[in-house]
Amino acid sequence: MNTPNTETGTRNDMPSWSPPAVPVSGSEVPFPVRRIYCVGRNYAEHAREMGGNPEREPPFFFMKPADAIVTDGRMAYPSKTADLQHEIELVVALARGGRDIPVAVALDCVFGYAVGLDMTRRDLQGELKAKGRSWEMGKAFDQSAPISAIVPAGRIGHPRRGAITLSVNSQPRQHGDLADMIWPVADIIANLSGYVTLLPGDLIFTGTPAGVGRVERGDRLQGAVAGVGELALTIVG
Repeated sequence: MNTPNTETGTRNDMPSWSPPAVPVSGSEVPFPVRRIYCVGRNYAEHAREMGGNPEREPPFFFMKPADAIVTDGRMAYPSKTADLQHEIELVVALARGGRDIPVAVALDCVFGYAVGLDMTRRDLQGELKAKGRSWEMGKAFDQSAPISAIVPAGRIGHPRRGAITLSVNSQPRQHGDLADMIWPVADIIANLSGYVTLLPGDLIFTGTPAGVGRVERGDRLQGAVAGVGELALTIVG
């Protein structure tokens, strides 16, 4: 039985947990996740479909909790939404960080790359936007960041072009090319490090191409980034 500490008024059952981590391809040691940053509207066609400006404006960022990652290929359909949507993305995993990192050396911070999904409660996000409120709860919910194993950059280099795709129940939904990113990876790292100090363990979801759409319980999603890997996900009830 747990008993209170009479001197401090606290209990002696301090909580503990394992930090979130992502498998690393070819290694038994996982990648520990510190923070998850996401880039909004980094492909021109997606910016257009969301009613935004496709020009090269400064990137904007939002966050998800580190324990939003999903690595077992199954995501529970979340509460408070009737419009859960997919956004396939290239994910950057950092081994080093810093503040005000120059673009010229930004890629030196990268440990590796993965395929990720920025899952979105689109109806809730839209309602919050319309009221001028933060739309964090449309993005930063449980299991909202499914991700594949991370592939070290030492093995695949730094992908600058190549297809990024998503199908739902074998039907194509999203198709783009990494070369279409408005802000490539080095620019994203440099810009983001002007706002926050980046550290080892940070993940950056780099934006999605056009074709985002709704998914339902039982749907099977298959995403891929050429030269990086694949991500399979089933939406469960």
